[in-house]
Amino acid sequence: MNDWVAFCLVALPALPVLSAVAAPLMSRSAKHLAARISTGFMGLTLLLALALLIAVLQMPAEQVLVLRAGPLTLILDHLAVVMAILVSGISLIVHMYAVQYMADEPSYARFFALLDLMTANILLLVCASDLLTLVMSWFLVGVLLYFLLGHDTTRAASGRYAFWTFITYRAGDLPLLGAALVLGHAYGTMQLSELFARIAANPDVTVAGWPATSTAAMLVALAAFARSAQFPLHSWLPYTMEGPTPVSALMHAGIVNAGGFLLNRFAPLFVHTSDVLHVVFTVGLLTALIGSALMLTQNDIKKSLGYSTMGQMGFMVMECGLGAFSLAVYHLVAHGLFKATLFLGSGGVISDARRNDGVPPDDIYTSVVERKPLRLVRLPWLVALAVTVLVPAFVLGFSHLLVAADFVHKQGAVILLFFGWITGAQVFFSIHRLSTENPWRLMGMIFLSFVIVVVGYTIIGHLFEQFLYPDATLVNAIYAAAGVDLIVFDIIVVVLTLILVAAWLVILYADSSNMGGRSRVRNIVYLNLYALFSREFYVVDVFARLGRMLQDGSKRVNVWLRWV
Repeated sequence: MNDWVAFCLVALPALPVLSAVAAPLMSRSAKHLAARISTGFMGLTLLLALALLIAVLQMPAEQVLVLRAGPLTLILDHLAVVMAILVSGISLIVHMYAVQYMADEPSYARFFALLDLMTANILLLVCASDLLTLVMSWFLVGVLLYFLLGHDTTRAASGRYAFWTFITYRAGDLPLLGAALVLGHAYGTMQLSELFARIAANPDVTVAGWPATSTAAMLVALAAFARSAQFPLHSWLPYTMEGPTPVSALMHAGIVNAGGFLLNRFAPLFVHTSDVLHVVFTVGLLTALIGSALMLTQNDIKKSLGYSTMGQMGFMVMECGLGAFSLAVYHLVAHGLFKATLFLGSGGVISDARRNDGVPPDDIYTSVVERKPLRLVRLPWLVALAVTVLVPAFVLGFSHLLVAADFVHKQGAVILLFFGWITGAQVFFSIHRLSTENPWRLMGMIFLSFVIVVVGYTIIGHLFEQFLYPDATLVNAIYAAAGVDLIVFDIIVVVLTLILVAAWLVILYADSSNMGGRSRVRNIVYLNLYALFSREFYVVDVFARLGRMLQDGSKRVNVWLRWV
């Protein structure tokens, strides 16, 4: 390893630590000096991450550099450098935003020191090359996040939800610690690269009668579930909005993505654990559906963004369960960038909403006021059905054939295409239900946008997979591990396709025949569903009830033992 590469790799987590120590000490006479020092150090950290990207691009595709720095061992590979650039870049933006946003808050310098320590710890996490460093940095994320979320000690709500997050994170720490102990005992090493090599050579090692690989993989998955707000361990995420907005941006754009990173870091382990990947897929799918549904029923913009993050994390975990690990990282990066933007801009949205509610004018009202005749038409329902079903399938299939002709042989890729087809078809279906003067032009614009998005996403995603996982053998092995019985798989896909097409057919025909009115029974069903969503599936109520029961039980024990 070149000396300058080793220096950059060690300095990457060290610079934010130096900033966390220097900024408060040098800012006692002027508190804003701490913000400038901290932001400057974070800019240097981003430059170091970009320098490491240049070094990685100059190395052979499958080469991995490992550096021992005292008791820590750091790794420089494609996954580490991608995550380092994402974390340092978002952290720099959050620092710049917080300079003015937190200016009137108490403990101004302490806030920036905590931001620096959190950034340094996440950088250490993504560059960790041994299980000890990985577990240590994984644990410290929860500790530092507790202090960041509870920064304003005068607000009881922020302290309560910060503690809630801290407890939930402990549920993710113990499984990872257990996985490290199982793997270390079974294979006699804590170094990740050597560990994966030994697993590949002998995946059937047992510990106390349990298969080491499957047990460790399940524990790693549980750790990722807790950290990435998978159902039912998600309730802490939307309630952390009591913390400062810069912390919300950093958490939703970077910290909550740690689950996806952890699954990718242990990707060679999941090659030998098909059942665990199926569990990961199921949990991710359930979380994506519930998170998206809860997002649509929130009247608080930041809480809605919290449930949006939950849905996105579910989809990311689902991608890992399908074997598309590189796509999950690509999703992680894209989500981190746009979610940081949404959180940092949420205050402006609230301010604009107070001046203008943004409710679109009614068609009839516009016609009466502007004295224009209504000429709103729709496509024939059979044509709309054909567009809804066939156009997304053609665009998705053609775009993937451009980059990978063998994608149909990977069940995970087929399932992702299936979800893409559902999403695209639902877009066309929803657009058709809007009344417009020129439905053909509207469909044409939607089609053009859909083609641009899908083709660009497919090409970039394929290139990103080649960059992140240059070993095609490993990629194919992961896809194979995520597969199920071929006959069962085909039956499931065909049945779901028929159900969806039939549902669109019925709704389109009902709309065209003016049969779309809701009966009393349907209204009751909709109201009950809305009540279920608005109460967040009663998960928070169940946890609160369990907490009260535990507190009451502890009081009885204290009285019985005469401690109080």
